[in-house]
Amino acid sequence: MKLAVFADVHSNIEALRAVLEDMKKHPVDKIICAGDLVGYAPFPNEVINVIREEGIPTVMGNYDDGVGYMRLICGCDYKDEYAQRLGEQSIAWTKQKTTEDNKEFLRRLPRKIRFNTGGYEVLVVHGSPRRLNEYLHEDVADDYLLQLMNESRCDVLICGHTHKPYFKNLAAGKYVVNVGSVGKPKHGSPNAVYALVDIGEEVAAEFREVPYDYEAVAQAIEKSTLPSEFSELIRKGTG
Repeated sequence: MKLAVFADVHSNIEALRAVLEDMKKHPVDKIICAGDLVGYAPFPNEVINVIREEGIPTVMGNYDDGVGYMRLICGCDYKDEYAQRLGEQSIAWTKQKTTEDNKEFLRRLPRKIRFNTGGYEVLVVHGSPRRLNEYLHEDVADDYLLQLMNESRCDVLICGHTHKPYFKNLAAGKYVVNVGSVGKPKHGSPNAVYALVDIGEEVAAEFREVPYDYEAVAQAIEKSTLPSEFSELIRKGTG
């Protein structure tokens, strides 16, 4: 089975459209979103509407949870108090602008998507099998990843949340794919990123880096009442 998996769109409609267009060049059996449709950019409803229109299976991200359930915080890990204040402004803005119908859609998102293909049990989550907002960075110990996968009874774990893509081939036929971020990348380039995951006798992953009009999104942020600092993060790809 060939999968196209993306995550962390964060209200960036231009990046989402570019990624979905790029997927047409790489026929796949299934497209899945690993969560965080909203936050940080000014197009939450546009992003949700595309996901709904395209019928893309999507797991709940911590930001989806925060906006859908009108929480005060999104469960993000901020590096300092200044970043936290910006994040609080982002979730407050997004809660105000997201329609009630789309908030209901966010609340209905599942926390996990699970299926079996090629003899592999595949689990798609946003953060980790334990928590929506647990960061599984690339430097997380393999032993800990194996523990998580054994607990959740999966062979292929697909996640997002860190905004940095990576692929790990662990012991005993276990694989982890972090699909990076479409709308708020942190890999040092403004280009959107998603993963093509090929599950056959073995598992392989290819990361697609897709250019899009990030300047239009940066300027839209600056014209909105969102913190203008987010525009520079979009331009630099530093999240």
